[in-house]
Amino acid sequence: MLTATSLYDGQVEHLLLDHGKGNILDEALLGALRNHLAGLGRPQLKLLVFEGAGQHFSFGASVEEHLPGRVDRMLATFHAFFRELEDVGVPTCAVVRGRCLGGGFELAAWCGRLQIAPDAVLAVPEVHLGVFPPIAAMGLRWRTGGAQATELVLTGRNVEAHEAVARGLADACTEDPTSGWRSWFETHLAPRSAPALRFAWKAARAPLRRALREELPELERLYLDELMACQDPIEGLTAFLEERSPTWKHA
Repeated sequence: MLTATSLYDGQVEHLLLDHGKGNILDEALLGALRNHLAGLGRPQLKLLVFEGAGQHFSFGASVEEHLPGRVDRMLATFHAFFRELEDVGVPTCAVVRGRCLGGGFELAAWCGRLQIAPDAVLAVPEVHLGVFPPIAAMGLRWRTGGAQATELVLTGRNVEAHEAVARGLADACTEDPTSGWRSWFETHLAPRSAPALRFAWKAARAPLRRALREELPELERLYLDELMACQDPIEGLTAFLEERSPTWKHA
């Protein structure tokens, strides 16, 4: 489910998401990630790297866990993971091949560096299911302009590799993204002091940590109390699981 490997004499922690075809970020995988983050305390740690096993990074969070009766716990768990990731206080990198969708893209885009392959496809398609992605709604504007971030959340459309780099959604596209992140680490982080990197990271990311504390709870309330009181989210999620087109009631 989750394979952790220490690299560069403990300076890098590589986390491989290995959870079936789509590496779904369900409660089990999120639990494994959170447990592992809680145990990270090496003073020499300079970088966390997330990568997906197989052809794709991640198809996102579990659709089943978005349904009433489960969505409250799913959102709480998912958002707690992001808070705990920031609490680690270490630079992060995502290595993306293939599809990187929904919650998977939220994780990848949240990372400080996003290294992608030419076959990468990025999207937050939640709107097609009648819902919206709170982390992306809050955090995508950190990577790209507010208008561009809004357009991606509003349309849920796919962004291919060349456009992702051009729009600032990804930092670099290389045929071998593994070599790409390694070269970046060896050039820019490996020669530096670990405490200097950690404090520089915390200083630069202070607005994101503040948004997690102050803005994200309001988006959770909007999602759970207002959106999920409508009929269309249930229809959209159910239609996806039943492999049919939704019939929107606009209510």
